[in-house]
Amino acid sequence: MDKRSKIALYAIGAVIVLMMIAEITKPKALNWRDSYAAADKIPLGCYVLFNELKEVSSKPISVSTKTAFEGLKDFEGKEKTVRLFINNGISFDKQDSESLIKYVENGNSVFISTNYMYGILSDTLNIRIGTDYNNFFKKPSLNSFTSPNLKTNERHFKDVIENSFFISLDTINAVALGTTKVEKTEKISADSVPDTNINYIKVPFGKNNGAFYVHTNPFAFSNYHLLNGNENYAATVLSFLPKHQIIWDNYYKSGRKVITSPLRFILQNQALKWAFYIAMLSLILFVIFRGKRTQRIIPVIEPLKNATLDFTRTIGDLYYQHGDFTNIINKKIQYFLEQIRTKYYLNTNELNENFISKLAIKSSNKIEDTKALIDYMVYLKSKSNHTETDLIQLNKHMESFTKNTI
Repeated sequence: MDKRSKIALYAIGAVIVLMMIAEITKPKALNWRDSYAAADKIPLGCYVLFNELKEVSSKPISVSTKTAFEGLKDFEGKEKTVRLFINNGISFDKQDSESLIKYVENGNSVFISTNYMYGILSDTLNIRIGTDYNNFFKKPSLNSFTSPNLKTNERHFKDVIENSFFISLDTINAVALGTTKVEKTEKISADSVPDTNINYIKVPFGKNNGAFYVHTNPFAFSNYHLLNGNENYAATVLSFLPKHQIIWDNYYKSGRKVITSPLRFILQNQALKWAFYIAMLSLILFVIFRGKRTQRIIPVIEPLKNATLDFTRTIGDLYYQHGDFTNIINKKIQYFLEQIRTKYYLNTNELNENFISKLAIKSSNKIEDTKALIDYMVYLKSKSNHTETDLIQLNKHMESFTKNTI
């Protein structure tokens, strides 16, 4: 790599480091997303409420991460409980609605705090929630209770609020527990919405003292309001509930954690997201600056093949085809004697009885077999012409000898 390329790489690396430092040190923007999840510490999360409930409740808090239909199966046949649903908007399907109705008919209670509620359950309770977008929406409001004894616990919500209320309800069965009041700053013609409206009701259901508690100000339970002097109002709202074990819903939440792919999980985590970006950038830089190899591929050189055996076989076939048995026999005898000299260090000039005895001992062959081989070799050396039978017989003697050789 030349000097200019190195300077360019160093400059790019310095820019990346500076961008990382700037991103890490800059103040994070406040997240105003409505979450209502128990683990979220953002302004509109429910971290404070969930942990306070665990402190003040005499019984452990159960957390449900399933639908109403699936979650209620886990508590069938057990003691009476109270199920809490807090979210900006809640809508139950037919199966969930029927499960909640059966759950309340068995003597349990359901608390719902939401700005918008739709579906079969809303129709069954004969209630409708709405808002006056001309006068009430996101304006300061006084949230109070119908009981005069609770006047000290009413609170004036000045900001971070959406003022919803009941625009219709079953006046025969529903019991009003709380109201919201907004002072209208402008008079609009044909305006029939009063300043004060009901925002908290109790609807008894069944014959076992079960009830639905419906509240239209979920903002009151957010971290923002609980940490800004409105905690008494939220505590009073929940004080109307029976003193049963609480089941906290963590499924019907706008801030429910939903991870559908590994990449989404990585991008949702700040540290993993930056690690992913750096890895991708590094890979791109590597491809740009190191895409071309600095050295050609070294070719693979196969080692030389040992062709001695093939050569020997070829020469043998050549001799055999020409019928020169005398030459082949002489070569085999010479090769055999060379092996004797090399392996057993014996002198082969005189093939006498002493030589035969020493060869038999060193090669672990019988003296008779060794003598037969040597005598046959001497006999063949004395002949001037040889036949194919002589060659075959010599080869048999040699194979028999070498088979028993150590």
